[in-house]
Amino acid sequence: MVYLRRLALAVVMVAVTVVGEFGCCSFGNVVTFDVKHKFAGKGKILSALRAHDIRRHGRLLSTVDVDFALGGRGHPSDDGLYFSKIGLGNPSKVYYVQVDTGSDILWVNCAGCDNCTTKSDLGTEFTYYDPKRSSTSSLVYCDHDFCTTTYDGPLPDCKPNIQCQYNVVYGDGSLNAGYFVKDTIQLQQVTGNLQTGSTNGTVIFGCGAKQSGEFGSSSKALDGILGFGQANSSMISQLAAAGKVKRMFAHCLDNIDGGGIFAIGEVVSPKVNTTPMVPNQAHYNVVMKALEVGDALLDLQSGIFDSGDKRTIVDSGTTLVYLPSSVYEPLMAKILSQQSALKLHTVDDQYTCFHFGENVDDGFPVVKFHFENSLVLAVYPHEYLFKIREDIWCFGWQNSGISKDGKDMILLGDLVLSNKLILYDIENQTIGWTEYNCSSSIKVKDEKSGTVYSVGAHDIGSASSLTIAGILTFFSMLIALLHRSIA
Repeated sequence: MVYLRRLALAVVMVAVTVVGEFGCCSFGNVVTFDVKHKFAGKGKILSALRAHDIRRHGRLLSTVDVDFALGGRGHPSDDGLYFSKIGLGNPSKVYYVQVDTGSDILWVNCAGCDNCTTKSDLGTEFTYYDPKRSSTSSLVYCDHDFCTTTYDGPLPDCKPNIQCQYNVVYGDGSLNAGYFVKDTIQLQQVTGNLQTGSTNGTVIFGCGAKQSGEFGSSSKALDGILGFGQANSSMISQLAAAGKVKRMFAHCLDNIDGGGIFAIGEVVSPKVNTTPMVPNQAHYNVVMKALEVGDALLDLQSGIFDSGDKRTIVDSGTTLVYLPSSVYEPLMAKILSQQSALKLHTVDDQYTCFHFGENVDDGFPVVKFHFENSLVLAVYPHEYLFKIREDIWCFGWQNSGISKDGKDMILLGDLVLSNKLILYDIENQTIGWTEYNCSSSIKVKDEKSGTVYSVGAHDIGSASSLTIAGILTFFSMLIALLHRSIA
């Protein structure tokens, strides 16, 4: 339940408070990003997917290129999300964190954490970050620039030696609270075609000291979350502020073979068309102009995409696609009008499913989302439909209008983002994409030398490292780094 809620993009809020002081100190150091899908190999955990998305709705909160290893699958009938293996602290320890473009901080659970998860079905071993065991760690106090910037100004009652704390509240009421620490993070610098080498940087991240709700009791837990949002508190923003990377990254999520590509830096190939981001938004918002089913534009209410409430958010942390009732209902009616003989039934009280023994791409229409600057996102039947067992298919479209939070929001998750290269250019405030083979490679430019390198997808999984009803596929989330240390 918890993980699905995270995947669902949407109305999550992050509240950070500085009240009191947590008893333990933890610090993190080296981060290498190996990403895989969280629900990989787990089969049809449909209720968990939806729950993960609901929870996430509540959270929604350069000179170097960097290459990360990425793994997992975003298909609803499989993993449901992507996560990465990172290293923190000195000496470095390994942590498994969810990769999330819809949140803004990196946090991991810390030693002495109250009510933190102690087991997981994902096959990963839990690692609790302990500041006392890292020689490069330090606490972040409430008068630190990071803290005042994160909270948009000085904090009331801030006194010397009071830690800068955070409180992440999810849509289902689950909570992760703790304090910020500063430590070394290890990244993979691109050193040649399909080649990387380890390099260190320094970031401020959250040290989880307390959890509550389903988040603290989930059997499919991870060590934390790696937020790739636009806020100054995100890892990419911190590294960019230090002049280490450019505020642009790309991912290509492979829901066929698992894993994919994740790179921080300037992607020069393939070329992608882009659409402007909506300014002054916390998340990656874009403007949708129309919706096409088959060869015809969907007949929707006039001005339906003009309202500020009906914003469209692009989020890799969400599994499914959430549409307001005014869009969801006519879309489903149009798709089903071509298959009037289908007998629909509901699975897990939320998924519309049916029996279909033929090729779904031959029996159902392509759906196209149209955005500003004539950018089109084409979603094929085999992408918006997912098979839960032999010849039984379900729709990945979800009606966000049935919940009070985010009822008018359009949320595009992995269901439609997979098998495409998605480019986030924060510096120029644009997002773009193109259909792509995510098991292949892309080309990134070393800004210092001008040299162009290939960055590929990598399978870093093994039976000895992670087994989830089989081997989960990792793929490289590479940060194409310049030929110099970012420490």
